[in-house]
Amino acid sequence: MSRSRRSKARASVESTGDEFELDEPTRGGAANDGNVTQELVIRVICCSTLIYSSLMQWLERNLLLALTVVAVLLGVGFGFLGRLLAPSPEIIMIVSFPGEILIGMLNMMVLPLITCSIVSGLTQLDGNSRYKLGTRVLFYYLTTTIFAVTTGILLATLLKPGYTKRPTLAPQSEMRQVKTIRKEYALNAFLDVIQNMFPDNLMLACIRRVETTYRNVTITRMNEASRHGFEVRRNVAFKEGTNMLGLVVFSTAVGLVAGNMGAQADLVIVFFAQLNDIIMKIIALVMCYSPVGILSLIMGKIMSLDDVAATTTQVALYMTTVIAGLVIHGFIVLPLLYYLITRENPFFFMKHLLQACIIALGTASSAATLPVTFHCLEQNLHIDKRVTRFVLPIGATVNMDGTALYEAVAAIFIAQINRVYLTPWQLVIVSLTASLASIGAASIPSAGLLTLLLVLQSVGLPIEDLSLIITVDWILDRLRTAINVLGDAYGAAVLYHLSKKELTNTSKGAAHYTSEEGSSQQDEVGRGYV
Repeated sequence: MSRSRRSKARASVESTGDEFELDEPTRGGAANDGNVTQELVIRVICCSTLIYSSLMQWLERNLLLALTVVAVLLGVGFGFLGRLLAPSPEIIMIVSFPGEILIGMLNMMVLPLITCSIVSGLTQLDGNSRYKLGTRVLFYYLTTTIFAVTTGILLATLLKPGYTKRPTLAPQSEMRQVKTIRKEYALNAFLDVIQNMFPDNLMLACIRRVETTYRNVTITRMNEASRHGFEVRRNVAFKEGTNMLGLVVFSTAVGLVAGNMGAQADLVIVFFAQLNDIIMKIIALVMCYSPVGILSLIMGKIMSLDDVAATTTQVALYMTTVIAGLVIHGFIVLPLLYYLITRENPFFFMKHLLQACIIALGTASSAATLPVTFHCLEQNLHIDKRVTRFVLPIGATVNMDGTALYEAVAAIFIAQINRVYLTPWQLVIVSLTASLASIGAASIPSAGLLTLLLVLQSVGLPIEDLSLIITVDWILDRLRTAINVLGDAYGAAVLYHLSKKELTNTSKGAAHYTSEEGSSQQDEVGRGYV
């Protein structure tokens, strides 16, 4: 640097009031290297401290979620390790016992939760809001079910999972029997849904439901030559399990009537609202036990399997088709529908439902997951309780998108195995019966296998090939249950967005009514009437 430039630099620094001193080159280089190293160390320490602090804050807010995820991973790992030891049935029973306790505690909450949530949710809405919300619920759930069935039919038709196997044709006698009773079976399955909506005994509806069964009765004709034959007889029987559909209809009727009675039903409204809050607090305590139960359920189920590799290889393409359909519906169709309606990030919404999805994977029951779904939507996502209390119980009962998709794929898979060509009209029948069967399915593990009989017999397919599907149903059942729960939650969020205006008007009306009632009571107190 020239002398003139140095003098100008010194003058400019002195004019600002700062001191400027040029160090020797060697001393300056060593000092700068030391300062840079020290600064890097400080930055690393600060970043580490910040990351640790953020991690601790996240764990403090999501400790239960983190423990549940760890429980799933440990359950899978310990389950496969336990298989190497060839455990006895008694050991498997002991391992699975804590998980059965979790399912029992969750199922214990379902009955009072459905009744109280529907009644308290409807009574806090006015007549116009109830009508609009109910119409939107039915339309939305019907639309998503049709999307799910269509996705399943398209994937099964394009991927052709059944054409990779050697055909296993059913015996002709079995085929004739199926064709003989399939129309009657489909009709009675539809009538079962209607009959379960109106149970003749409300107390019995808490523990059993109506289901039409068929049995072969041997008939002996005594004439010139004794002949033996059989005929299929219809039998309406009661099956163990809560009649969810009947309880939903009854609770809806109570909520509608109580909401229209005004002040006369205030005591009933307050009772159901307070009881619902009590149940939610109990559910929060039950959720603290969920990591232990989930670990036990997954570990016990994996240990009880015979040969995982053989069964999954046998129907690998079928499993791939079902899982691909569930992924498309759960991570593309539903989020896209949510975004188009709400214009909000669907994956941010999904992140807060992880706890409910994990519980669904562990329990394989949308009814048992219902208390956790309430907690995620109301506490994490702050969805209006008036919407969740009405929408979620209905969704857990009639909205089975994953089950409908699974049944459509399974029916086409069995048709392809037997080299049976399904006409376009038969595919329409499959879609309709799969949708109907999903509505009538109970919210219990593997309920889709029972209603799959309706779909198979509606198009005359043999039922003995169900044994191929049963071998892998344990994993598909859990995956489709998670999609069912996800669909219910997305439905509640979408309907909350569409009903914000009505909900706001209802809140203003309630506040205005409360203020007027309070002022009138004060006037009466002043006049000596109270």
